[in-house]
Amino acid sequence: MKLSFRNRELDLTAPKIMGILNVTPDSFSDGGTHNKLDDAVRYAEKMVKEGAQIIDVGGESTRPGAGEVSADEELSRVVPVVEKIARELDVMISLDTSKPEVISEGLNAGAHFVNDIRALKVPGALEIVAKTGCPVCLMHMQGDPRNMQENPSYKDLLGDINQFFYERIDVCLNAGIKRSNIIIDPGFGFGKTLDQNYELMGRLDTFASFGLPLLVGVSRKSMIGNLLRVPVDERVFGSVGLALYAVHKGAHILRVHDVRATFDALKCWEYANVFSHKAPRLKQIFKLGKKN
Repeated sequence: MKLSFRNRELDLTAPKIMGILNVTPDSFSDGGTHNKLDDAVRYAEKMVKEGAQIIDVGGESTRPGAGEVSADEELSRVVPVVEKIARELDVMISLDTSKPEVISEGLNAGAHFVNDIRALKVPGALEIVAKTGCPVCLMHMQGDPRNMQENPSYKDLLGDINQFFYERIDVCLNAGIKRSNIIIDPGFGFGKTLDQNYELMGRLDTFASFGLPLLVGVSRKSMIGNLLRVPVDERVFGSVGLALYAVHKGAHILRVHDVRATFDALKCWEYANVFSHKAPRLKQIFKLGKKN
């Protein structure tokens, strides 16, 4: 599996780390920390040095209960950061957005793919992605950030999410998006209870049937905090543990805040697998010795 756009290519044979760069004042974990241009770019540089192969730039908080941000405000936050990262750093850039205006301008600024929690449902987003030919990550979410955690319920958790992906993938293909450009994300924390999140994690390998790259984002989320009863800044160990479990269950991309911790744990985990009879192929694909 590979992601490619313009002159950038990312081999997903081995799992890759996506570093989270929130250029927002109100994100649940690091809101207000990186919303100045130079601070944001320097933090992106730090994550690349620590092992991130993708930087995910987001200009609107999607935490439970988050309010909406105008397209103009999101553009003013995202585009300058993307432009500068594209000029200064050797890394793939993703756009954490649902707005067609931000997708269009962000790609023009140098981004390489779209990471959309609304799975291209906002009018105009589908057409822009199809026209540009960029890769896209389709995430499952029940409801929207303002109400998604009020009372999430499913007739069949895995069945409902699988059906959602079948429908959205079909819509994308009919719009002209190549199947090789589609990534899926089951949406941990987006309209799921604690038990539903862990059931989803435990059965993550279900999604291998799609034959598509799988992105997992659980870093510092409430599914960790509520289980361990710890605040956001004490969720690193739980985040890393779940990241490794996700790779074990088939994840190709890990979206994380704590790049260094995840990179080091993943490197040790994979190197142990080199010597496992269960994973002889890793002798050929183990590439985590270099961070870039």
